[in-house]
Amino acid sequence: MNYAVIMAGGTGKRLWPLSRQKRPKQVLKLLDGQTLLGRCFERLVPVFDVRNILALTNAGYANLVRENLPDLPFNNVIAEPVVRDTTGAIGLAATVLAKYDPDAVMALLTADQLIEPPQVLQQALTDAFTFISGNPDALITFGIKPTFPSTQLGYIRCADPHSCPKCCNTVYSVKAFREKPDQQTARQYVESGAYSWNSGMFVWRAKTILANLQRFLPEVIEPLRRIGAAWDTPGQDKTLQEWFPKLPKISIDYAVMEKANEVHAIQLDCQWLDMGSFAALADIIKSDENNNVVVAGASELLDCRNDIIVTEDKGHLIAAIGLEDIVIAHTPDATLVCHVSQTERLKTLLERIEQHGRTKYL
Repeated sequence: MNYAVIMAGGTGKRLWPLSRQKRPKQVLKLLDGQTLLGRCFERLVPVFDVRNILALTNAGYANLVRENLPDLPFNNVIAEPVVRDTTGAIGLAATVLAKYDPDAVMALLTADQLIEPPQVLQQALTDAFTFISGNPDALITFGIKPTFPSTQLGYIRCADPHSCPKCCNTVYSVKAFREKPDQQTARQYVESGAYSWNSGMFVWRAKTILANLQRFLPEVIEPLRRIGAAWDTPGQDKTLQEWFPKLPKISIDYAVMEKANEVHAIQLDCQWLDMGSFAALADIIKSDENNNVVVAGASELLDCRNDIIVTEDKGHLIAAIGLEDIVIAHTPDATLVCHVSQTERLKTLLERIEQHGRTKYL
């Protein structure tokens, strides 16, 4: 049977102070009152039975995820006791699914991406499941057709299209994974036509990814075996608390994808956005006549240009005069003001806030 796993554990430090340790970016209502998590779930419902959709998140976010996904069965939200990057999350989900369905095929998707139109992803998922049915050892990732030479994204190089008569999309072999390049290299990637952005979405059999984890990262074997044996028993939570932290903290790309042989890709030609920064809002929210991006119930801007102004407080007025290329992000207890070019320094700012003992604002 086919399953979808939404990975919804990220905090989104580059969207502070809107996103916090107790309120991650995927539950911010920035999309006409909708959340990124809600949009992700809506994209999956036409392809999956709701009972076959799982959400993995940090233990502190589990109730928030359930509140945002009221149609999801309670036990379909799996809470990770600590952060162990994508390998830990994927290993846990695969272990749980394989225990109850030895033939489980799982799609891994992240909660903080925007994909338009959603039908592009839905068809690609359908094709991926079709390809896996005839190629059970395959690991499929999704590449995004690049629209500009980004230096903030990883790339995958695709070649050797495979025959898949029942697929609408072409399935390629992945020849290489490339980390974030410099500007010149990124331009070469895009001009070659052989590279796609690495979306961080995958499809594979649960048993196949577990076999690859055991091959390339054998230290996962015992923790996942213990967790799987205790799952859905009285000792489930205790075992998860004890053994999940022993999983190595590493991304699935480093752990498996860059080493495995049967890695394939489907390229998505769509509007795709990894919602990780304030600048990304400019790509999804219509700007005013002065190119200001405003997410606010009330605002008054005088001679302002190219600004990003955000608040979820509809009763709060944001007023500004003569600003250009400035970010203003307002919350009831903290406000960020900075130049658009300085938002990459937010992590440093948060470290400084923590050093000064102001952890209540994090």
